[in-house]
Amino acid sequence: MKKNRRQFGFSLIELLIVIAIILIILAVAMPKLGKARMYAQEMAAIQAIKTLHTGETQYYSQFGKYATTLAELGPPTGGGTAGPATADLIPEDLALGEKQGYKFTLVASPGGYVINAAPVSFGTSGSRTFYSDQSMVIRHHFGQEPATNSSDTVK
Repeated sequence: MKKNRRQFGFSLIELLIVIAIILIILAVAMPKLGKARMYAQEMAAIQAIKTLHTGETQYYSQFGKYATTLAELGPPTGGGTAGPATADLIPEDLALGEKQGYKFTLVASPGGYVINAAPVSFGTSGSRTFYSDQSMVIRHHFGQEPATNSSDTVK
């Protein structure tokens, strides 16, 4: 009984066609995946700013003033106790200034504080910058320039 060549498996041409189809699907899907990831990191940055607002409010209620640095809101190093220098109100990675593709800064301003967030790698980890202050209104700017108090609000 002779076996047909077709019964032994796929031909090289058939395998190449399948690989080409898979590569085409990947080429279409990858940019959308990158944009979805960037959007998720931007949403995480907005949530981190909200976390900083909560930490600042708690810091103000405990110590009668706003924290002037991220480290003041962060956890104590070396297992120490919480206090005005390290209040343990935000996670350590946020207190170090970088979280999920964004770089955060907190500075004192007359009567309050200013929070800025910028993508670590513009166009890859985010396409906009964020600004907020003690008013708790989050503002954003599409571009590399930092957002300011006159930028559009996040809706």
